[in-house]
Amino acid sequence: MRSRWLGRLPYREAWDLQRAFHEGRAEGRSDDDYLLLLEHPPTYTIGRNGDGANLLVDPESLFEIGAELFYVDRGGDITFHGPGQLVGYPIMALPDSRQVVPYIRRLEQAIIDTLSELGIEAWPEDGLTGVWTSQGKVAAIGVRVSRGVTMHGFAVNLDPDLKFFDHINPCGLERPVTTVASLVGRRVSHEEFIDLLVPCFAEVFGAPFVDDRRAAFVRGTGRDFDVDRRVAAGAFSAHPMAAPVLVRGRLAGEPERPDWMRVKAVMNDGYRDMKNLMRSQELNTVCEEAGCPNIFECWASGTATLMLLGDTCTRACSFCDVKTGKPGEVDIFEPLRAADAVVAMNLSHAVLTSVNRDDLPDGGAGIFAQTIQEIRRRLPDCDVEVLIPDFKGDRDALETVMAAEPAVLNHNTETVLRLQRDIRTAANYGRSLTLLARAKWINPDGFVKSGLIVGMGETEEEVMSTLADLRAVGVDIVTIGQYLRPSARHRPIHRYVHPEEFDRYSEWGVELGFGNVYSGPLVRSSYHARETVGVASR
Repeated sequence: MRSRWLGRLPYREAWDLQRAFHEGRAEGRSDDDYLLLLEHPPTYTIGRNGDGANLLVDPESLFEIGAELFYVDRGGDITFHGPGQLVGYPIMALPDSRQVVPYIRRLEQAIIDTLSELGIEAWPEDGLTGVWTSQGKVAAIGVRVSRGVTMHGFAVNLDPDLKFFDHINPCGLERPVTTVASLVGRRVSHEEFIDLLVPCFAEVFGAPFVDDRRAAFVRGTGRDFDVDRRVAAGAFSAHPMAAPVLVRGRLAGEPERPDWMRVKAVMNDGYRDMKNLMRSQELNTVCEEAGCPNIFECWASGTATLMLLGDTCTRACSFCDVKTGKPGEVDIFEPLRAADAVVAMNLSHAVLTSVNRDDLPDGGAGIFAQTIQEIRRRLPDCDVEVLIPDFKGDRDALETVMAAEPAVLNHNTETVLRLQRDIRTAANYGRSLTLLARAKWINPDGFVKSGLIVGMGETEEEVMSTLADLRAVGVDIVTIGQYLRPSARHRPIHRYVHPEEFDRYSEWGVELGFGNVYSGPLVRSSYHARETVGVASR
C-alpha cells in the first residue's frame, strides 16, 4: 500500500482523484492499494441514503458561510469536511467485496489505535459507524465499495472550527462532536497524526506500506536534502535581490557537470531560419524562454515548441527560467500567427505550451483551443500536442481545450510529492493527477502525457513511486530529464542522474504499462514529441 499526504484540495477535485485511483485499481492499471490523505476547504457531503433534513440551513445560504454541498455516492448521512480535519480515502481491493462491515470496523480500529498513541480513549458504538470518546464523536466514516475496491473513507477532527457542525445533524445524529485538540489539550498537526496513523493502519489491515511512505507528508522540509532548507528559507528563488556566487559555473556544493550533459551549440542555417521565423511572427518559444539544452538540435531540424499567451508567467517556480511578473494583455491574433508558423515549418506534429495565466478567468484555455483549431484548419493532418498549466483545477477550462481535440494532452507533474511545495510554488500534486485523469476521461482515445525533472533532491524510489501514481490515474506517456539550473538565482543542482538510472526508469515504466517512458539526461517534455507518441501508439 502507498500513502499520499496531498495537503488541501477542493472536494470536487479530490472526488475525481479518488475515482481515478479506484478505476486504476479495479481495471488492473495498478496493482497497488492507496491511502489518500487530504484536507478540504469547508464542504458538506450527503451520502446516497442521507436525509436532506439533516442539513439545518437553506442550501443557498451555504455560500455565505463559505461552504459547498455535494451529494455523493458513499454510504452514511451528512458530514462536514474542512480545515483542521484529516480526511482519509483508502483505495483498497477487498478479498471479498461482501465484507463491507468488517472493513468499516477495521477503519474504526485503525483510528482508535492512533488515538490511543496520543493517550485518548476511544471506541466504536454498536449499530453506528465512526469513533467515539467521552466528549463526543471524533471521527466519521462513510464508504463505498464498487467492483471490489473501496472509495471514500474517514474524517478525523483534529482541530476544525466546530461552528460548521452547528448547521447539520452530523451523520444524522443529534449528538456532540469533538476534536483531537480538545481531547489532548494541544494542537495535533496533520503530519503528527499521519505519522501515527499509517503504522496503525498497516497493522490493522495487514498491509505494509512501501518504503517511500514518508514521501507522503514530508513537505520539502530538507530532512533528506540540505539544499531544500535554503530553498524553503527563500535563499533561492526565481527573482531574489542578489544572485549567489558561482565558482567555475557552479554554486557551492553542486557537482561537476559530467560529459554526458555537454551539448554542442551548432547555429547552422536551419537554426537561424527558425529564429528568424519566430521573430517575424512575433512568437515566443519555450525553447528560448526556458533555456532548453536541445534548442540547437530541434531548431536545426525545423521544430520548435510555441509558447502562447506572452512571455511572462504569474508563478515563480524555483526550477524555471521563464520570466515572472504581471503579464500583458492577451493577443487575440496570436492563434493566427502561431498557425502560420506551423504551416511555414510544415509540421506533422505541432507542440503548443504557455506560461501560467492565473490572471485570466479561463487560465488561457480559450487561446489554446483557438490555436488548435487554426492549425487544423490550415493543416488538417497535423497532430497538435498541448502542454497546459493546471488552470487552478477548473474543469471547464480543461474541457475547453479538450473540445478542440488535441492529439496529446500534456501536463507536467515536474517532481516527486515531497518536493512539490518548494519547486512548484502555486501547484498541487493532487490537482495535477486529477487534471490528467480528467483529460483521459474526456478523450479516452487520445494520449495523456506528463513529465518529470530529476536531479533536484528526489530519490530513485520516489521517482518510481511517482510513475506508479501517474500510471494509476491513466497517464499513457511520461518524459523524464535532468534538471539544469538556468541561472545562479535558481534552485541548485543536487545531482546529475546517471544514464543507467534513466534506463531503469524506462524499464520500470514498461513494467507499469505505460505506452512510453522517454527517459534520458537531455529529455524534455516536447523533445522528439512526435517520435515519443509514435512509440506509445504501437
